[in-house]
Amino acid sequence: MGVSRRLALLFFVAFVSFKLISASDDADATILYESFDEPFDGRWIVSQKDEYQGVWKHSKSEGHEDYGLLVSEKARKYAIVKELGKPLSLKDGTVVLQYEVRLQEGLECGGAYLKYLRPQEAGWIAKEFDNDSPYTIMFGPDKCGATNKVHFILKHKNPKSGEYIEHHLKFPPTVPSEKLTHLYTAILKPDNELQILIDGEEKKKANFLAADDFEPPLVPAKTIPDPDDKKPKDWDEREKIPDPDAKKPEDWDEDAPIEIEDAEAVKPEGWLDDEPEEIDDPEATKPEDWDDEEDGLWEAPKIDNPKCETSPGCGEWKRPMKKNPAYKGKWHAPLIDNPKYKGIWKPKDIANPNYFELDKPDFEPISAIGIEIWTMQDGILFDNILISKDEKVAESYRETTWKPKYDVEKEKQKAEEVAAGSDGLAGFQKKVFDLLYQIADIPFLEAYKIKILDVIEKGEKQPNLTIGILVSIVVVFLTILFKLIFGGKKKVAKVEPSPTVAAESSSNQESSSSGEKEEETTEKEQSAAPARRKGRREN
Repeated sequence: MGVSRRLALLFFVAFVSFKLISASDDADATILYESFDEPFDGRWIVSQKDEYQGVWKHSKSEGHEDYGLLVSEKARKYAIVKELGKPLSLKDGTVVLQYEVRLQEGLECGGAYLKYLRPQEAGWIAKEFDNDSPYTIMFGPDKCGATNKVHFILKHKNPKSGEYIEHHLKFPPTVPSEKLTHLYTAILKPDNELQILIDGEEKKKANFLAADDFEPPLVPAKTIPDPDDKKPKDWDEREKIPDPDAKKPEDWDEDAPIEIEDAEAVKPEGWLDDEPEEIDDPEATKPEDWDDEEDGLWEAPKIDNPKCETSPGCGEWKRPMKKNPAYKGKWHAPLIDNPKYKGIWKPKDIANPNYFELDKPDFEPISAIGIEIWTMQDGILFDNILISKDEKVAESYRETTWKPKYDVEKEKQKAEEVAAGSDGLAGFQKKVFDLLYQIADIPFLEAYKIKILDVIEKGEKQPNLTIGILVSIVVVFLTILFKLIFGGKKKVAKVEPSPTVAAESSSNQESSSSGEKEEETTEKEQSAAPARRKGRREN
């Protein structure tokens, strides 16, 4: 055998060996992979609990030959679980959690997340899986009302108290709005880093031990407010108080009315004092079938008096009302600085009995994967669920299973937009809504996130309002920005009135409440009565 042939054979053997080793490494790194190419019966166990009436189906993804696990009915609770061969430790090396989900009918209110269950108590069986089955990690999209996020929740045990606490990733990414197949990836790294990817693109990076990344933080505060500390009885939190030396001015008339008659008003010339505003309709006739005994005495309907139309007015003339220049209302003593003011009381801090230090999260192992959701939408399709110890394995599945489907769906979407003549507008709208969701995720806008998401969701339902929605969000954004730069309104100091002032205030409130009730009653009576033409003297 020639040298060249020997070298070729050597390279071939080395290549085959490398492939076999690589395949073996991938197999070792893959803890679980579920493609749903075959029916799920036997591998996945549907919960037998009465509350879970939703029917799971083995179904093709729309437009593909690829199968997945389908949520087939609206407004139902669903629960299904698959146990691992053996529990997976999350404490050693990198762990990748990845799966696909397609919202074929969109998602207005419901979840599409996975629960990675920790080992259950003795005697637990898969068909009893429900919301109370303890998990280690919950990961995936959830959208309803103000909620629009890709959850990442870690349940971590406090070594001091023994209590399991849910720690939520702060400022998580939002759920993609299209009805395309999307890929969700969570990468847990040994240096305590967490990465959240959507369709292979990093959307969030966090550190498990960083206080700013999880709520509540995994490592609790060293000190806490003393729950047994009580505010002293003589502690005065009033920054301002009524001036006790102030006296009501002698010329202050609290009984002066708000309005008085305008004494300078003069009755207009030509006012018809003796003419009524309404008269009997001279053209009206009594119906032939009218029976006075059964129907009562017939009266002609009223019409506007035509004489009043050509004159300043009819009936009794009354002077109009005007603002009373002498009106001052109730007198109150001016506010002064409270000499006894001590500030807002806070309990003293004490050492937190549940405080502990941590170098790494004490992850509970994963023993099963469960899907336990409540949703108002059907058509949610789960596919290609992966747990791996190697990021490259996850990347490989992304390129070979998710991307080809996504590319086909994306091209189809573009073709439909072009056929509808809205490609440019739809593309613009998509970019606008993606931008708005990113704005909603800005940390300093957290207090306004509910309002912003509400506006965005209304815009998604009425895409023709995209420009208006964008303007609204920009206005909200600029308003908040100005408040942050220039400061908001100064809070009014809380004042506890003196007994006399308090009594007056209480009296005013009672009379005001009574007046409001009388006005409500009058309005109801007026709405029940037939409408009457408003007299000119009332205008």
